[in-house]
Amino acid sequence: MQRATDNIVKHYQTKINGDLQKLHVEEWDMDIYYRNTYSFQDESKIVELQAKGLVVDALVQSLIVKARDKDGKRLFHDLDMKRLMTEADPAIITRVAGHINNANQRLSMEQAQKE
Repeated sequence: MQRATDNIVKHYQTKINGDLQKLHVEEWDMDIYYRNTYSFQDESKIVELQAKGLVVDALVQSLIVKARDKDGKRLFHDLDMKRLMTEADPAIITRVAGHINNANQRLSMEQAQKE
């Protein structure tokens, strides 16, 4: 007997295991890969920081959690938070995190334009 959550999980697995998107960050001389969706577990730290009014921390945390290498492994670790907060160009972090965080919306716009 199939449970109601089976279809939900199947849909999520299709999205999370889909192709990675690539963003080239010229200033950092690197490619950052990302997915079009993330689990609530990944999003929970970001939402928690936003709820506390720590918007900048949430932005950096989203980069840490969502930025991947070409194999889908995280580029950054939680210990990179302080360094990214103090030694990285805020404009670039904002641009990159914004691009990654809006991937799902961008994909929807592209699909709408095709249709």
